[in-house]
Formats: sequence, C-alpha cells, structure tokens
Amino acid sequence: MDRVSSSEEPPTAKISSIFIYPIKSCRGISVSQASITLTGFRWDRQWLVVNSKGRAYTQRVEPKLALVEVELPKDAFTEGWEPTKSSYLVVRAPGMDDLNVCLGKQCAKADGVSVWEWSGSALDEGEEASKWFSTYLGKPSRLVRFNAGNVVPTISAQLDEKHALQTLRVSPSACLSETRAVDPKFAPGFKVMFSDGFPFLLISQGSLDALNELLKEPVPINRFRPNCSILVKGCEPFSEDLWKELKINMFKFQGVKLCSRCKACLVLVFENTKNTKKFSKIVPTINQENGIAGSEPNETLKEFRSDKVLRPNKKQQGKVYFGQNLVCQESLTEGNGKTISVGDCVYVFRKASSPAEAAA
Repeated sequence: MDRVSSSEEPPTAKISSIFIYPIKSCRGISVSQASITLTGFRWDRQWLVVNSKGRAYTQRVEPKLALVEVELPKDAFTEGWEPTKSSYLVVRAPGMDDLNVCLGKQCAKADGVSVWEWSGSALDEGEEASKWFSTYLGKPSRLVRFNAGNVVPTISAQLDEKHALQTLRVSPSACLSETRAVDPKFAPGFKVMFSDGFPFLLISQGSLDALNELLKEPVPINRFRPNCSILVKGCEPFSEDLWKELKINMFKFQGVKLCSRCKACLVLVFENTKNTKKFSKIVPTINQENGIAGSEPNETLKEFRSDKVLRPNKKQQGKVYFGQNLVCQESLTEGNGKTISVGDCVYVFRKASSPAEAAA
C-alpha cells in the first residue's frame, strides 16, 4: 500500500551532485545545474561509440572507455546556450592527443546504429573522430551523435565492415529525426537518447555509505554512473527504493523502476595457468580510475540487494538493485526554465510500502 506525505512536510533530501555523461560509457562531468529536456538532462548520453557494424561499445565490452575524459564549454550547461562553429566537445584519453568535435557542424547520417534493443540512424562525427577512437580501442570504431534533427538534408552515411563511410543520396523523408522510447511497461510516452533505459537515475549518499561499510575497499559514486545523485545526511539508506512521486525544484518526478544490475559474467584466464575466475562484468565492477574489472561491489550487493532478498515472493531474475530510475513529467513538453541545481530540495509525496511492491 502506498504512503502519501503532506506537501507541508520538510524536504526528504537535497541534491548535492549532478552528473552528465555526454558520451555513453565514458567519464562524466559534475555540474552545478542541468536543464531538463525531452530526453533527460541536456547533453547526457548524446554521443555513442560504435563498432564497424554500428553496434554500441560500452564499458561492459570495452572497459578502456572508463578512462576517456569529456569536456564541454563551461556555458553549455547554462539555460538557453546554443553551440557555434567554434564550440567543441573535447575528448581526452591516456596516450592520445585531444580530439575536438565541433558542436556546431552538420553531420552526415549513419544508418544501422544500434544500442540494446534499439536501432536506427545517428549522426556520424567524421573521419577524425573515427580514427581517434579506432586507435584508442585498437579496432574499427566511429563516434556518432543521437539524431535529434540536425541532419544534412540529402546526405546519408552507412557504416561498412572496414569502418569506412559509404555516402549515398537519400530522400528528404529519410532525414527525419529519431526517437527512442522508454519501456512503455514502466513509463509510457517518455524518451531517451543513448541511456540504457531511463532519463534519470537517482542514488542517495546513505545507500552508498551503507554499501561501503560492508566493502573492504570503498567505491565512489561514479561506479554507478547516476545522472542525479542525492548526497545528503538525514536520508535513510535505500529510502529511494520506495519513492514513487517526488518534486525537485518545481518539477514532478516519478520513480518508475528500481535500477537493476545484471549479472553477466566474464571469464578471465590467468596467463600460464589453467585457473579461471568469474567476475560480474557490469559497470559497477569496473574501476573508473583504471578501467580494470573486479568482482566488487556486486558480490556484496548480491548478499543484501538481490531480488531474492528484496523481492522473495516475486519472479526471480538473478538481479541486484541499486538506485531508482526516474522520469520527469515536465520533460514531456518543450519549453524554457526547466533547470535543477545542486542544493535543490527533494520532496517525496508518495512511497511504495516496501521494495517488493516497487516496480522492478
């Protein structure tokens, strides 16, 4: 049974950090404020690194992406700012020269791009970016931007097996922008760019602290790559599991699904031995400082955050949960003035009665 709170109650928490990840699976940027758009925070997961078949690279298969730093112009997070031909996304990585990606240029359209269940077109950032990521990863790669409408009207580009671009003429109707819907089972009508599934991910500092108390080596919040991280005293650990309706600044958010961390396994074979060891190769197990995968924190999370523990009477899927996926009601419409900032209060108006009753 849901529990409803009065609007006159004090705030449950305050936002202490906001993170934006412009390139999926690369390092994030900590910002003081962020604008809410139709697909989440502006600039979040707008770019994607793909292989020669247009399939997304993520840290699950390319942990080196954890070392790629991204920088946007300081004014990019100011409401109303628009890029010019002298505005750049700057990409850095160990042993590589800086890559400057112009934010104001038009791009050719690359067909056959896919990430998880979605496939469609994206905007190819060109040969320089392709060479940079191909060199860094040691395999054919391209950098593409979500196709939100900034397309050269009559030109399309398709990836081939050798990561070269094949340019062809297309009809104007083929230049329409793309959309990527959130799972309608949990949040019908909402959209994302290249995020895994939902526009916002919220994690409390209390939850991270509770986990770190059980670990031999504490982990930072960047292991979980949240968009919006609430770091505040007074918020009970894992209280966000129950949040169903909340308000940040003047904007209404809904907690739509506990964030699951699947247990896909990587088998590591140690050199000159016959020993093997299995690690859960998902992003929380990858050290964001060196790109090396290990077994924690997922081994510990399985002990007290698995569906077996939290949802014993529900269908078991072998998942662990950490964080709450959110959507924002105001993101369904365009308009200015939709910004949240570090320090904004969080008011929770409706809660699930237990994690077992929360959507997952």
